[in-house]
Amino acid sequence: MKKFFLYIVFFLLLIGAYVGYTVYSAIYHQNINPDLKDYSITIPSKSSFTDVVTILTKQNILKDIGSFTNVAGWMRYKKDLVPSGVYEIQSEWNNRQLVGHLRSGNQAPTKVTFNNVRTIQELSGKLTTYLEPDSASFLRTLLSKETLTELQLDSQNVMSLFIPNTYNFFWDVSAQDIISRMKLENEKFWSKQNRLEKAEALGLTKEEVYSLASIVEKESIKTHEKPIIAGLYLNRIRSGMLLQADPTVVFGVGDFSIRRVLNKHLAIDTPYNTYIHPGIPPGPIYMPSISSIDAVLNPKDHDYLYMCAKPGYNSEHAFAASSAGHARNARAYHRWLDSEKIKK
Repeated sequence: MKKFFLYIVFFLLLIGAYVGYTVYSAIYHQNINPDLKDYSITIPSKSSFTDVVTILTKQNILKDIGSFTNVAGWMRYKKDLVPSGVYEIQSEWNNRQLVGHLRSGNQAPTKVTFNNVRTIQELSGKLTTYLEPDSASFLRTLLSKETLTELQLDSQNVMSLFIPNTYNFFWDVSAQDIISRMKLENEKFWSKQNRLEKAEALGLTKEEVYSLASIVEKESIKTHEKPIIAGLYLNRIRSGMLLQADPTVVFGVGDFSIRRVLNKHLAIDTPYNTYIHPGIPPGPIYMPSISSIDAVLNPKDHDYLYMCAKPGYNSEHAFAASSAGHARNARAYHRWLDSEKIKK
């Protein structure tokens, strides 16, 4: 009996050792697939633990799903809802480290860059390619009466809230939190370099500066020309002249394939037609770069009232202070077009 008892004890010890080793291995052995190229996962809002397992399986993240599931249970990660977001995973992690990371909700920030957009709808689509909120819900929140009232903006100038740059957001950020962040970034931008004071000195609101900068942005790709063009439009505003900016006509018509503005386009009466309506349009026609905004705030001091394309292929402009000078510049440009056999 004593010998039999020793066998039983030895057998139980073996079982205990095996169970202990199995548990230890499940918790501490590296379990991430070393052959992956993308060590990140995205967990949508309102996901369950089952959803997480499905995501990990589809992306082939784990070598052994079963051990991960066991450790998740021991660490009480198995619950109805799990923290959402984008999570970066390290290839040397074990199940304990992975579960701890996912359970903590310590998600990686997503870099969001926006610029070169024409409409608020286009901006919304760009934002939501990076983040979880869909374009329609973001627009509903942004253009709601409550939001616009709080921002002291309207549906035509609300684009001016967004200063082009690269920002870090958490992927599952809400639409309202995006707007709040943009309001903060807007305030920071205008508080730097005396921008708000410079706008007031010009007799313009920051929204008007943004809208005028959007015209400057569409008129020239040359950074050194932007302060000259900004000064030209400010001269026109001060003298009571119409801006007569072709890009505003195109925006108002809504046909962005137009390459040459014709009389039929000029005759279309929209709030953005600066051949008909004086002053700055009611909102931006494009998201201006920071260089264009600063060009309006720091315009070149000159007497120019007119501009046209300069002969050559460098996309520069010829400027004039009088209609006669402008006519000479225009003739020179058209002669060049004819010499190059270019039909404009």
